[in-house]
Amino acid sequence: MSFLKTKQAIQKAFNELKSITKIDFQLFNIQGQPVAFTVASSSETEKNVRNFLDSQAEGQEIGGIQFFRVRVRGEEDYALLLSGAGNEVYMAGKMAVCQVENLLLAYKDTQDLNSFLQNLILDNLLWIDIHNRAKQLKIESEANRGVFVIETREETDNSALEIVKGLLDEKDFLTTVDAHNIIMIKHFPEDAGEEKMMAVAKMLLDMLNAEAMAKVRIGFGTMVKELTEVSKAYKEAKLALDVSRIFYGKQPIVAYSMLGIGRIIYQLPLHLCEMFIDEIFGGKLPDEIDEEALNTIHKFFENNLNVSETSRQLFVHRNTLVYRLEKIQKVTGLDIRVFEDAMTFRIALMVIDYMNYLKEQEQE
Repeated sequence: MSFLKTKQAIQKAFNELKSITKIDFQLFNIQGQPVAFTVASSSETEKNVRNFLDSQAEGQEIGGIQFFRVRVRGEEDYALLLSGAGNEVYMAGKMAVCQVENLLLAYKDTQDLNSFLQNLILDNLLWIDIHNRAKQLKIESEANRGVFVIETREETDNSALEIVKGLLDEKDFLTTVDAHNIIMIKHFPEDAGEEKMMAVAKMLLDMLNAEAMAKVRIGFGTMVKELTEVSKAYKEAKLALDVSRIFYGKQPIVAYSMLGIGRIIYQLPLHLCEMFIDEIFGGKLPDEIDEEALNTIHKFFENNLNVSETSRQLFVHRNTLVYRLEKIQKVTGLDIRVFEDAMTFRIALMVIDYMNYLKEQEQE
């Protein structure tokens, strides 16, 4: 619950109470600023509010206005004002105090939970703090959980958030740490594995594409059983998105376990990448290999080095494909029809993609 929605809920409650009691209601924060009201306040009223909140009084009457103190777990006080005097106004005030406190507490609980989740996934909490705060918020320390990072092209809007919220169970949690990522921490049964996580990711993708018209990418880490491991799963999900953007850009869903050798290449410094490429190709790639040849190479790899299937999918004669592969061999010195050379070539292409990514990052 956002504070704007809380203010709207309080305003609605005041409007309903006024229609029943014919009494005006005003709520002010600790700075003496109006939060919700059925009648506008004067500068004199706001001054009296600040004086009232600075005092120790729980309630008092000033100039025909009843003042009530509203407490939110003793951390922040508000002032509730009712126009009029007498027992009827007093009772209406006590009822309004109770209703406002409940709404403010609901907002504070949401804020406390969101703050805890953000610090949890960003690894800003000590082990003991995690367990203590989880106990206060009534969150299980041990449970099967998966962390999903939903990356949006545009800044996250309420429609996407509301759709994801609608898919949550009572043991699931949702938070954000920036404008382009929604983080869902989902509870799973004890026997659930990665296939269940993939099913959830596909459901999220389908719902967001269909209902919010949002183009998203979803990454998820490995399943964790301890609340203290949620940060690890979040980092894995973020890494999955980062690595897949370089090597597997067309995939809208990527699991940490799917990264393979891309995860290793992602950790290499630029100078080692350049040294590897120079040793393999002597600086001949990619300048001397055109787009047609690169498309042929990728399709050949997709078909597990099967010449017949690759030629069929490329709509070329088998001999034409063999000619292209031999031409690539002359340029690079690698015969990708041979498994060992094919593996070397595949890794080299990924290293080049990573080098290009690093150079683009430096230019930004």
